[in-house]
Amino acid sequence: MADLAGINGQREHFRVVGKPNLPGITSYALATGAAKFGSDYVLPDMLHAKILRSPYANAKVVSVDLSKARLLSGVADILTWEDHDIKTLGMIPDLPFRKRPWLDNYAEQEGAEVAVIVVAESEDICEAALRLLDVEWEVYDHVVDILKGKEADYPAIRQPELLNYADLGVTARLDPDKPRRGNVTYATTVDGDVDDVFAKTPESNIIEYRLMLPAFASHIPNPSGSVAWWEDDPYEGEGKLLHIEGAVQRKEAVGALHGMQKEKVIQEGLFQGGKYCDWGMRRSQEITPLLSKRTGRPVRMVDTRENTFDFLMNQRYMYLKIAHDETGLITAIDDLSVADGGTKGSSAFGTSHDHAYGPYYTMRCKNIRQVTEIVDSNRGKMHLSGQHCPFNWDSGTMAIYLIAEKLGKDPIDIVKINLHGPASQDDTNPVPSFEACLEAGKKLMNWQHHPAGMKRLPDGRLHGAAFRYQICPRHAISRYDSKLILRDGVVHMPTQGPITGIYAVECNVMVIAEELGMEYEDIKVDFDHRERFSPVGGGSDGSTASAWATKECANKLKRMILEAAAEEAANPPRMSKLEMFNPVRTQNPFIGKGFTADDLDLEGGRVYLKADPGVSCPLALAVKRELVATYCGAPPNALWSVGMGRLLDTMNTCFCEVAVDEDTGEVEILRFGVAADPGKVLRPTSLESQIDQVMYFTQGCQLFEEYVFDERTGVRLNNNMIDYKKPTIQDVPSVERVFLETRAGNAAYGASGISHSLANTHLVIIAIHNAIGKWVDPAATPDKILEALGKI
Repeated sequence: MADLAGINGQREHFRVVGKPNLPGITSYALATGAAKFGSDYVLPDMLHAKILRSPYANAKVVSVDLSKARLLSGVADILTWEDHDIKTLGMIPDLPFRKRPWLDNYAEQEGAEVAVIVVAESEDICEAALRLLDVEWEVYDHVVDILKGKEADYPAIRQPELLNYADLGVTARLDPDKPRRGNVTYATTVDGDVDDVFAKTPESNIIEYRLMLPAFASHIPNPSGSVAWWEDDPYEGEGKLLHIEGAVQRKEAVGALHGMQKEKVIQEGLFQGGKYCDWGMRRSQEITPLLSKRTGRPVRMVDTRENTFDFLMNQRYMYLKIAHDETGLITAIDDLSVADGGTKGSSAFGTSHDHAYGPYYTMRCKNIRQVTEIVDSNRGKMHLSGQHCPFNWDSGTMAIYLIAEKLGKDPIDIVKINLHGPASQDDTNPVPSFEACLEAGKKLMNWQHHPAGMKRLPDGRLHGAAFRYQICPRHAISRYDSKLILRDGVVHMPTQGPITGIYAVECNVMVIAEELGMEYEDIKVDFDHRERFSPVGGGSDGSTASAWATKECANKLKRMILEAAAEEAANPPRMSKLEMFNPVRTQNPFIGKGFTADDLDLEGGRVYLKADPGVSCPLALAVKRELVATYCGAPPNALWSVGMGRLLDTMNTCFCEVAVDEDTGEVEILRFGVAADPGKVLRPTSLESQIDQVMYFTQGCQLFEEYVFDERTGVRLNNNMIDYKKPTIQDVPSVERVFLETRAGNAAYGASGISHSLANTHLVIIAIHNAIGKWVDPAATPDKILEALGKI
């Protein structure tokens, strides 16, 4: 596919799009500290708020005595789950299901917000008031080890009252033929005849293996929080305006929670922080409007660093059985997964959702059974999305590697046997994007595969290498309301924000400049909370699809400019006195010449005559009136979203080399290599940073990051930056990159983007096995390496 539906989708020459090192619109604000995040907002006469947090992994607040806390000087308000304002918050009448209250008296993880909210003059007073509460707890059994929690005789941890509430978007994917058993619900998907294939396959052609996909933290670098206040509406008169700062993802959600029309909600702040694919709202971002309305003063609530260790990915154990033929072609896949379902309301990504999309759909194999046992736990909550999409991709990477090891082949050769063609699972043709990425990656890495444990480096350490592939998906789920304004010779792009860290605004500006023959710096971005346009979507859709819509809008504006220039040349507008007496006034050379819009064009901020480009004038002189162009829409559905992996266009390859010290167990990533085809590179700086970022995650979850729980109490022990290890600048390896542009996507100029498809859980782990011939689970810390080698 390609950008065939849009204007100039097949453009061959680019001046601005694809240009490196163009600065971000808000980079100066970020670099200088002028950017304000949720925790940065402070207002006069502002109150602070805190919610009671559970010291137990699974408990219920039976009762709470507030009397001592209410007497504390500086306490302005206290609410409990039994208050009418809390019970009705966000509730919609006549729903066909039961919705869980915004706050109740059940805590499903240690540190969960529960039961009581305190509003006071300072955060210290809030904390003191919470300590004065006389809380009666009922403590239940808990699960932090999902393999134990799934057993039939393990006590059920989720209380009946909570089971009655709907898990929107989760239960729809559950297996209706397998009812809940204890702490386990099931998701089942079966294609083909798996059992028959295994029955006919020799034992020598069957491999079985296990993967443990680690949980790791989203760890938002700027803790979530908000400040809200109410003020009289100076424009519409009746009713109040809700003003909330803290860069929530779209103000509509907060407005709806509090019964407000979006026109009555103001959010001027732009900065969310590094919320990488974590779209879940935190309570600290939602409750402040209610607290402000009750107290009549601005109210601020901000989470602490310790509160920001939510899951970006839940833990999962995968037990795979693979049948293959003598060539390495996979003929059947039996995938049994035990996945952490987390606390009530956790995302279905990583559990039942993965049945809809995964590595198997890029393979020729049609006999696939996926059964996921989803285990209720008290480990924590995973919000709306996650880092790895899909979570189970490396089950395929592992199968490829193990078959290659068994047959004495290069994993790349096994991939080429198993990857189906671009049109269907029956298509035997190679995928052009994959072939291009593969050759570029092999050249980049000087790829020479060797069997496990068979290569040493000159310094004596063992050498290992690994390879994986993925598709470059565009999550085509959004439509965009683009608007462009020409005013006084300057093109403006209004957008509401907020800034999500993907630099999609910049991609749109580059496209505008390209289509209008202008420079990147010439386009003025107007951040305005009242505007409809927001270049935010699923994954890369926020950049590539929004830019497609803006491309269409830019061409509408261009036509309007040329028509206006021709009309004003035929009927010149009256000059202002300032223009009339300006001695250096430039004359409009088109006046009275009878030129039409088709005779004119734009370049370098000037309108010029096509037949004689030397005849031109500045845009501000050629068009005096204000012009507004709008476009609502999106490119056609991405091939990925139509075929769910069975249709293939843009892809990527990723390589890793490690050195393992047998004496210390230390693992050094020598280099990462990426050859990626996003279809068309819009903003190279964004793409480079995206790849660096996902490889940082890759390194972190496989070598460093690990949650530690006290199994006896269920308490998480390392919610801090000292004990929860992340890679530092001294640990991060070189990431070498090659970008290809097949223009095979169907968003702007053939772009698909790359999303976070390169992030993975086992590329480094496989490279370690290739070095030492032993398997370790992530995080592959030195003690695990030494244990695998039999040295401790």
